Amino acid sequence: MIHVIATITTKPGTRPQVLEAFGWVTPLVRAEDGCIEYQATVDVKMTLAVQDGPREDAITVVEKWASVEALYAHTKAPHMAEYREKVKDFVTSVKLVVSEPV
Repeated sequence: MIHVIATITTKPGTRPQVLEAFGWVTPLVRAEDGCIEYQATVDVKMTLAVQDGPREDAITVVEKWASVEALYAHTKAPHMAEYREKVKDFVTSVKLVVSEPV
């Protein structure tokens, strides 16, 4: 199993537009072969000293995939190309952490 934590940074004030597009693409991704989990999250305001944020312009995507091959196929899916087109004017960066259980 492969775990992915994706951090999407949006232009100030545009997170709602990205979340709307994410809501559109989520059921399509969850139907992909090998998708175990796919969920957008936003920071919770807390007083834990070790927490950054809350980040008003960030979305954290939590993903689990059955294999590296399934993750690669996901990146090439036509609906992902359409999603990237929908959000390109709102996103400033995307950073990934891809890991596996030990």
